[in-house]
Amino acid sequence: MQVRIVLALISYLLAPNGAAILGRCVVAKKLYDGGLDYFEGYSLENWVCLAYFESKFNPSAVYENSQSGYTGYGLFQIRDSEWCDHGKTICSVSCSALLNPNLKDTIECVKKIVKGKQGLGAWPTWSRNCQLSDTLGRWLDGCKL
Repeated sequence: MQVRIVLALISYLLAPNGAAILGRCVVAKKLYDGGLDYFEGYSLENWVCLAYFESKFNPSAVYENSQSGYTGYGLFQIRDSEWCDHGKTICSVSCSALLNPNLKDTIECVKKIVKGKQGLGAWPTWSRNCQLSDTLGRWLDGCKL
């Protein structure tokens, strides 16, 4: 019994403070308020779908892709190799700024990215999971926007 309590206390202390997964409707509302609904022709459902498949709605997610040589940051896993921090970047923002759950910098960055010739196709996960989906409407089910 004492071992369980000690392990629970240790895991609590090791968990990052402020790291929280956002709910689907919270993400939808923040993206809607940030002007992403039909931005560059992409419905809000597309953006919410992308956020789910990139980070599972975790604005603090950081994923190092050793095969491709980049690290993805935040809700949309914005790549450091092209979009933030290193070298010639599109967003002109630090990658760490993209980990803020208020999503302000993240939304401004994705607006710049999607204006490029690939649009949302700049994210292979969108092309695989959202682009041709006939169930996009479910991403906003029950959300009050």
